[in-house]
Amino acid sequence: MPRLFTGLEIPSETALMLSMLRGGLRGARWIDPGNYHITLRFIGDIDDRTADEVVDALDRIHREPVEIRLDSLGSFGNGKPHAVWAGVQLTSALAELQAEQERILQRLNLPAERRKYVPHVTLARCKSSTNEDVAKWLCERGSFQAPPFVAGRFVLFSAKSSVGGGPYLVEEAYPLAA
Repeated sequence: MPRLFTGLEIPSETALMLSMLRGGLRGARWIDPGNYHITLRFIGDIDDRTADEVVDALDRIHREPVEIRLDSLGSFGNGKPHAVWAGVQLTSALAELQAEQERILQRLNLPAERRKYVPHVTLARCKSSTNEDVAKWLCERGSFQAPPFVAGRFVLFSAKSSVGGGPYLVEEAYPLAA
């Protein structure tokens, strides 16, 4: 049973910039730069027949390439931090691509995503980091920005069942072109 999600790949130049942010956060497990990505829609563990339906349904998406801007750093966690990330500017093109995938997957009777979409690149999982550790790490890195890049495709990734962080494999790639 594959664990699947859709996402955008990060170019190597941008991944190198993001990798320079690694370190200095006690209790963090850093994501390998080769596994950096922007999740569009987490699908989860599904059977092979449903996976085939997902592959076919996503092939019907026809959109323009999407410009991506990484423009902030932040953390997730309600009371206790569980991840630090680089934020992605939510443009209308990115929001529409994500929303179309959400609609398609719901039509396949997959459960709706409960959380509001917050595009980001996870940099580290915080195993034992405190709020103070994360606040200090964020403060020391200031206002992060990377040069924009154009995502010319989105991909269907598979992941091993684990706590996250990869390795991720590209199962299918879908070009973004008019």
